[in-house]
Amino acid sequence: MAELGQRLLLAFDFGTRRIGVAVGNELLKSGRELAPLTARDGIPDWNLVTRLVEEWQPDLFVVGLPLNMDGTESAMSTRARKFGNRLHGRFGKPCEMVDERGSTREAKQIAHAAGHRGNYREDSVDGIAAVLILEGWFAHQEGLPGGRNAY
Repeated sequence: MAELGQRLLLAFDFGTRRIGVAVGNELLKSGRELAPLTARDGIPDWNLVTRLVEEWQPDLFVVGLPLNMDGTESAMSTRARKFGNRLHGRFGKPCEMVDERGSTREAKQIAHAAGHRGNYREDSVDGIAAVLILEGWFAHQEGLPGGRNAY
């Protein structure tokens, strides 16, 4: 395991059809999107996840937790937690759940500003959302405003 402050992280924006993925480094405090994983009812191809983990060798997983706007748990947050637990169980790496409220909306705004035409099924923003989740986690670690709460 890398030293605190120098860890490599894989972040996931959990969804039932697609799971956004981003990679980042604590030292740089930024992330970049990777190709999203397709999922069947929230279940990814675990062989692809294994390849990602083998390629990047992350020290920590960060999974977005889709809470309701009032902060309560939703059916999707239960499923996202289950996904995080499976990541931890399969790969033995710590997994932190992070409040992701508003990340998809913000990702769509970023994509729109960059010229996205609005067909999110064809051209998803899941990777951008995963980057926002990861960068929010970094901000939270630093105690900066806009940092997403870890659970």
